Amino acid sequence: MGMLFQIYGDMSLWQIIGWCLVFVGLVVANEIARRTKAGGIFCFVVIPIALTIYFIVINIGAETFAKDNPTIVQMNGWFHYAKLYAATIGCVGFMILKYHWGKLGKVNWFKVFPFVIVAINILIAVASDFESAWKGMVGWTNEAGTYIQGSAAGGWWYSSEGVWLYGGWWNILNGLAGIINIFCMTGWFGIYSSKKKQQDMLWPDMIWMYILAYDVWNFEYTYLNLPLHTWYCGVALLLAPTFANAFWNKGGWIQNRANTLALWCMFAQVFPSFQNHSKFTTLPTVYADVAKFATAANGKMDPSLVLTAADANPKAQGVVAIAAIAVNILVLTAIIKRSKEQGKNPYTNEIFSDTRDFKLALERAADANKAA
Repeated sequence: MGMLFQIYGDMSLWQIIGWCLVFVGLVVANEIARRTKAGGIFCFVVIPIALTIYFIVINIGAETFAKDNPTIVQMNGWFHYAKLYAATIGCVGFMILKYHWGKLGKVNWFKVFPFVIVAINILIAVASDFESAWKGMVGWTNEAGTYIQGSAAGGWWYSSEGVWLYGGWWNILNGLAGIINIFCMTGWFGIYSSKKKQQDMLWPDMIWMYILAYDVWNFEYTYLNLPLHTWYCGVALLLAPTFANAFWNKGGWIQNRANTLALWCMFAQVFPSFQNHSKFTTLPTVYADVAKFATAANGKMDPSLVLTAADANPKAQGVVAIAAIAVNILVLTAIIKRSKEQGKNPYTNEIFSDTRDFKLALERAADANKAA
């Protein structure tokens, strides 16, 4: 991790403790949300309604009583709200499918919903990647109205959340990897409910190959665009659903991912200082001088810094971006090869039915006899 994160010195123990707390907390929270209808409704209906009321109130008072509110100061950008609500809508849609609620839960065409909501979430991140590439390479205008020239090799820009980002070609590569990742989702209609109390929505064709491609891409996304959060949302948050899928919830990765993402976004939106300005804060290695980029009590970096390429160490950003697009191209190539060999459309049909992952997942499905 030394190549990726600044984990050393007096704070290293706190950083590791923080990571463990987030990882274990997300694994446990996912179990609460997935095992019962009451748990899912509480996590993805009751809490989001309460938070929506809270967000409306603090935004109304953003210039007065809520001007110092951590959410307003640190997390009021479009991306964070879009991600939170897109992930939450995904969780509700997955519950409709696994519990067969209403007409939507019983019609075949609605089985394409998981693909659609995951694609939307990916495109939100891709848009953010391209925004960072544009501002780092072409230029941007700061709050004072001064235009800051970019560089073809990459450049610094100050985000609306008060964080210095180093945008460049790595963002373009990773954005393209995200788009490719959408086409790596196969067997859109192969969605099942698990036998045991319909606890899980299963997508058997989403085997380890896709999970790997997604995790590498999404880690790089957080690493580039959410640098103060990535130790948690780029490592702990990604490993929590992958861990559950590997050991006891085979085939349920996408549900695990949606659940943990939505719950994490809720926590991060209300308590951003945990990541942004506390003993748990962990910076990636793109910040060559940690002291220079230290956040203030409001969770923001100093906007008045005059930065140059010498202040950045983007080596890890570039290496992981290359890995992300390479892995996604390899997975898509394997999908194309399989679909040709089997004479199947990889999106309307399941093409990994001969793999161990698929078979183990399908064994858990209540309606496995309907599998193609």
